[in-house]
Amino acid sequence: MGPHPAVAEVRRAVRRGLDGLTAGDLVLAACSGGADSLALAAALAHEAPRQQLRAGGVTVDHGLQPGSAERARRVAAVLAGLGLDPVEAVPVTVAAGPGAGGPEAAARGARYQALDQAARRTGARAILLGHSLDDQAETVLLGLARGSGARSLAGMPSSRGHYRRPLLGVRRATLRIACDALDLRPWDDPHNADPAYARARVRHQALPALETALGPGVAQALARTAGQLRTDAEALDELAAGQVPLLRDPGGGWLAGALAAAPAAIRARVLRMAAIEAGCPPGKLTARHVHALNALVTRWHGQRWATLPGGVRAVLRYGKLTFAVNVADAPRPSVADPGNHPVRRETGKDARGKWPGPDEAEVMVGRE
Repeated sequence: MGPHPAVAEVRRAVRRGLDGLTAGDLVLAACSGGADSLALAAALAHEAPRQQLRAGGVTVDHGLQPGSAERARRVAAVLAGLGLDPVEAVPVTVAAGPGAGGPEAAARGARYQALDQAARRTGARAILLGHSLDDQAETVLLGLARGSGARSLAGMPSSRGHYRRPLLGVRRATLRIACDALDLRPWDDPHNADPAYARARVRHQALPALETALGPGVAQALARTAGQLRTDAEALDELAAGQVPLLRDPGGGWLAGALAAAPAAIRARVLRMAAIEAGCPPGKLTARHVHALNALVTRWHGQRWATLPGGVRAVLRYGKLTFAVNVADAPRPSVADPGNHPVRRETGKDARGKWPGPDEAEVMVGRE
């Protein structure tokens, strides 16, 4: 007698997710103890030996709830009981304050940093994440509500770097059924039901309301949309990467005129790429920041600079877009334009009451 259909579906998905790895490679399952990642870990424990791979597990203790350290210890024990080795329980400190980007973003940043470090310590070639089809649908809906653009609507990639998401085609309900069939007892994080978090509201209010209004299949449709948009986004990313040599100034910075002449979709991608290259954390760089960079090169009307995450400033000066890693390093405003018309620092206008053009003097006034 074969495995339960839900167990078989999860195992097939994980088997496909291991493609391209070499015999002897170590693969880690990131596991919070929830049903999704627990089903993932169990499937990896079953499939890895059949692919001549080694399988381990890692759980991250965010320290945000009472008893989290003990819970992480129990999750690690379950992973070891599945046959995973090595297994790590990693405590992290989640940043707080206005610069952290909100509790969800701060926790996510701390988690990925811990997973990256675990991969380096263990020599793992891949880390499997337990995001499901429902998670993908929620991500697309959140991106749509925030007006985040095609990149966000493309959802989560099935693989990026050493991260792989083999369960993006599997429903959350299937993963819970798989846990039940394997006699695994998942832990339900109360944050996942807390309406203070946008994702919890989408999960428990918005998506059910859409299913009621439009009929079943909304989550699957959103996930399909993500897949289609990701194909388009990846093609545009490739085209943008090919344009970089034509848009970069050999002396440093980026050619504003050439950027302005590029198609909008290509320009936006190059500007995002340039900001990340300058030191902006990718997870904190939003469409709003890219829009501010775009305005510098296409709709200059006296902006002094664009302020970006990570203490980075972008400045337009003499037809060139440059980035300063620390705000203190940003170029200072010119005292006069080449036409010898003094510039009033409080307004950025010259003695004629006119804005100097971006090819004449540095952009003067910050309008962030």
